[in-house]
Amino acid sequence: MLGLSSIGTATTAWAAGSDKPEKEEVKIGFIPLTDCASVVIAAVMGFDKKYGIKIVPSKESSWASVRDKLVNGELDAAHVLYGLVYGVQLGIGGPKKDMSILMTLNNNGQAITLSKKLADKGAVDGAGLAKLMAREKREYTFAQTFPTGTHAMWLYYWLAAHGVNPMKDAKVITVPPPQMVANMRVDNMDGYCVGEPWNHRAVADGIGITAATTQDIWRDHPEKVLGCTAEFSQKYPNTARALIAAILDASRWIDASLMNKQRMAEIIAEKSYVNTSVDVINQRIMGRYQNGLGKTWDDPHYMKFFNDGTVNFPYLSDGMWFLTQHKRWGLLKADPDYLAVAKAVNRIDIYKDGATLAKVNVPKDPMRKSKLIDGTVWDGQNPAAYAAAFKIKA
Repeated sequence: MLGLSSIGTATTAWAAGSDKPEKEEVKIGFIPLTDCASVVIAAVMGFDKKYGIKIVPSKESSWASVRDKLVNGELDAAHVLYGLVYGVQLGIGGPKKDMSILMTLNNNGQAITLSKKLADKGAVDGAGLAKLMAREKREYTFAQTFPTGTHAMWLYYWLAAHGVNPMKDAKVITVPPPQMVANMRVDNMDGYCVGEPWNHRAVADGIGITAATTQDIWRDHPEKVLGCTAEFSQKYPNTARALIAAILDASRWIDASLMNKQRMAEIIAEKSYVNTSVDVINQRIMGRYQNGLGKTWDDPHYMKFFNDGTVNFPYLSDGMWFLTQHKRWGLLKADPDYLAVAKAVNRIDIYKDGATLAKVNVPKDPMRKSKLIDGTVWDGQNPAAYAAAFKIKA
């Protein structure tokens, strides 16, 4: 068992004077997506053992299922959408329960796919799509993966940045990530926003094109998190800390080399995880993109799992941003106390303990500043004004 003395610090008061995890087997839900990798790798490669826990990954069918199983205790924690956790905290889009975000799992690496049929009519990017929608009037259908989730927010933000109001000018439906490609194949939607590998899969299958990556919308944006109920993080603080440390070790390993990324792709491609071919996963995790129309590029802002710990820190401003978008699109009827909600949900205290165990650097400031695709700057300073300032909103 890794004791505090062995990592040369004694600054943290452990529960009951011991660092032993209260719960040694931890069931973590995940959805078949590339960004479940750090959870899977922590379990498969034994990074969890070092911290006295056993991670049991549990493959789930939809984000609604992940939410329900977290809330009712069938799952201890999950690879989960940032905005889903905040939605549950505030009781929007389902049950209300106090939640905790223990760490961010990845930045970047999602995309917006448009159907080949739309691309053939000139909709190869946001501007082209807006022109087509203005020219050919009909009901356009776009899919996201969960109403309060990250993909819904990226899709809405991107459409609005190009003058399309997702609430008025389009129909938006919810589809689980692994079902996106099949639904596009049978013309159920014109476009979708989802995590990889389901954008590259549409390109590989010749049915869709990549119109934008989410790092085009917000470079180094937060994406999936390790989420659990507040009840779990309060009852099992040592377990939560050990989980963070194990997943930090796995994240550091993934980002360490191209060889490790290739090995990660081989592991998560297996049937029990993402269930797709390795070549559909391994290109984009190395930043090698193609849009399905002959354009290829190397993107330095591809999916990151670690980046010296800057990925994993649960910035308060990140959580607050999702709340501003929930307000913008009418999911929240009134402004919440943005900072108070973020401080309650994002467990920076537990994260710091886990980072200490894994010897990972922690950023000094819980806020960060970013410029998004429409030129607006988000810094967490005046969230209510920021949410109200958008021209296009619900």
